[in-house]
Amino acid sequence: MNIQSSNNHFKKAQNQKQKDQFQLSRVLTIGAGHAVHDTYSAFVPPLLPLFIQNLLLTRTEAGLLTVFLQAPSLIQPVIGHWADKIALHHVILFAPAVTATLMSLIGITPSYAILSLLLIGVGFSSAAFHAVGPVITGKLSGSYLGRGMSFWMVGGELGRALGPMVVVTAVAHLTLQGLPWLMIFGIVISGLLFLRIHDLPEVSSKPKAGLPWKIALSKMKPVMLPLVVIITVRAFAQVSLTTFLPVLLTEGGSSLWFAGMSLTVLQIAGVAGAMLSGSLSDHLGRRKILFISLFFAPFFMFLFLQFDGWIQFPILVIMGFLIISMTPVIMALVQENFPENRAFANGIYMFFSFGIRAVVIILVGIIGDTWGLRFSFIGSAAILFIGVPFILMLPKKMETENTNF
Repeated sequence: MNIQSSNNHFKKAQNQKQKDQFQLSRVLTIGAGHAVHDTYSAFVPPLLPLFIQNLLLTRTEAGLLTVFLQAPSLIQPVIGHWADKIALHHVILFAPAVTATLMSLIGITPSYAILSLLLIGVGFSSAAFHAVGPVITGKLSGSYLGRGMSFWMVGGELGRALGPMVVVTAVAHLTLQGLPWLMIFGIVISGLLFLRIHDLPEVSSKPKAGLPWKIALSKMKPVMLPLVVIITVRAFAQVSLTTFLPVLLTEGGSSLWFAGMSLTVLQIAGVAGAMLSGSLSDHLGRRKILFISLFFAPFFMFLFLQFDGWIQFPILVIMGFLIISMTPVIMALVQENFPENRAFANGIYMFFSFGIRAVVIILVGIIGDTWGLRFSFIGSAAILFIGVPFILMLPKKMETENTNF
């Protein structure tokens, strides 16, 4: 009996050690899936000038295309609530293929209505992928949640960095009608994800039941309320940079290629920021990293407007590093504070993040139509300062004691 007890204790210790470890190869696989998936979802902003021209759209109508893409994210809390109770990891296996197929068809759509329907379909696929993917990544990251979220975000930012250049290059060589050829890469990565993670015991076993959703929501208020303010002010800067930057630059006389390259530079800088910020926040604290990003970003946005041409690129690097770097820190903060309901908490965060972003896109588009995109860019930079005091309302000491599954 003593020998059996010792063996059981040893097995439990080994299982616990595995849960605490950072499973690099599996995290990298999911990160690669995130990169390919978000490459496709990044096709829309650089194509907005073409849609405006070909379909005779206003800036507000063009901005609504991004809203259609992001509106389905409002169901992410529901997906997250289900994911805390049943295994939904198969969602991330097929989402890249679905997103790739639908997004590759946008170049051959004959009308604004059909284009909108395709983007709504992509939105549902993306919502499911982003609700479940970070939680699985977190589970495979053990005690290094911030690092895991950095790897997850690096995949996404790399995809959003490559997306503009991939699609403008494809349009240059294949025209809009040739975009359906691009869907093959999404189908391939879905196959790779299926081979690597479909039978992982860490994610395929039935999760432990979390807290009832009403109790969970009540516990989330002290963290989520200040985060909503931070997410809102950040959304204005993020939308101005990642959605309307190509339109701002082309209206100022830049070529479509230069505008697409500028967006790629911004997103590549975001990759570096996302990679460093999560790991740094594991050691320095989430609040410090958020303060640095939120306080210094507006100054560089103001500076960006003072120059034209290639000299803007170094400023874009700093802006991308600061503004995009906040995401893995926020995601780590959300998950570690609600270990019993990680997927639900992540879904709530995604709900606010994408929902607020959708509203902000409309507002920035309306402001751009009324007073010009340059004015909306300045306002988006200034509003970032409003979020700084709310960082102090976030918890100082994160709940890291109960991070195992």
